[in-house]
Amino acid sequence: MGKLISIGKILNFHGIKGEIKMGYSAGKESLIKSLKNIYVYINDEKVCYDVQSVRFHKNVAIIKFRQINSIDDVMLIKGLLVHVPEELLKANLKKDEFLIKDLINAKVFDTNGNEIGVISDVGENKASNILEIQKSNGLKFMVPFVKELVPEVDLNNNKIIINMIEGMDITAVTGDANEI
Repeated sequence: MGKLISIGKILNFHGIKGEIKMGYSAGKESLIKSLKNIYVYINDEKVCYDVQSVRFHKNVAIIKFRQINSIDDVMLIKGLLVHVPEELLKANLKKDEFLIKDLINAKVFDTNGNEIGVISDVGENKASNILEIQKSNGLKFMVPFVKELVPEVDLNNNKIIINMIEGMDITAVTGDANEI
C-alpha cells in the first residue's frame, strides 16, 4: 500500500451502536460509499477499520465499522482524520480534479509559453479553489482555479497554463511590505 491521504474527519458518534459521523468534502459520496476500509492514526500508530455500512445524513457520512460497537469505542477516535490509500483516491478523481499535493511546485506558464512561476499553495473560497503562484522574485499572486483562467493542467509534465486576461495584474502581489 502506498501513501495515505486524508478524506475526512470523525466528528462524533451517531446513535448508541458505534456508528460515526464523518465530515468530508462535498462531491466525494461515491468514493466514501465504495470504501472497504479506512485508516486512522492513534498515537502515531496506523489502525485499520473495516467499513460495514455507509449512509449520508445532513452533509455528513454515517459509517459503521466492524471493530466499533459502542459510543465509548467511537470516543477513542473522535476528532481523528480518516485516511485512504492515495491510489484509491486518484482512481476516484473526476476529470479536471486533482490532488493538491500534485499541483504544488508545478511550473506556471501563460498561454504564450512564458514561465510565470510555480504553484506554492492552493487555498479555497466559496466560489472556487485559489492557486497561489510564487514568482521567481519570491513574490506571490493568486488566481482562481477555474477553467476560464486555468485552461490546462498537465501534471505529466508538471506544467499549468494560465490565461492572463485583461485586467489581471500579477504585479499586485502578496508578500512582505519591505519587498514591494
